[in-house]
Amino acid sequence: MHTTDAVHQTQFVLLNESTTPVLSRLSFHVSEPYAVTVAFRTERGRWIEWTFARELLVTGLDEPTGIGDVRIRPDLSEDEALLTLEIESPDGYASFELERADLEAFLDSSYELVPLGAESEHFDIDGLIEEISNV
Repeated sequence: MHTTDAVHQTQFVLLNESTTPVLSRLSFHVSEPYAVTVAFRTERGRWIEWTFARELLVTGLDEPTGIGDVRIRPDLSEDEALLTLEIESPDGYASFELERADLEAFLDSSYELVPLGAESEHFDIDGLIEEISNV
């Protein structure tokens, strides 16, 4: 029997209303049950990653959410098939259009590994304390 402790989904997204798609990857790991990582491939072939709360994606399916560096919302153009992911840092700002169906499939796969509300059962608080203490 093969089990997995992670979900990865790769898709092309549109960056800042560009017509050229950018390769992106969403990742969820059981060892970090509260978080998801989104990565974008740069023109130079490197990946830029952002990690944030899985709950942000869940809420962003239905309403604008996020007040910090990462925000997600349904598309303002009334296209219910799209979501907008905005990322901001001291280095700049980017907005990405995501397909709702892709995001829903990713979240469904993550729920199979760690259902919503069961994150604490998979979170290694002792490991986190040890990691922080050894810095």
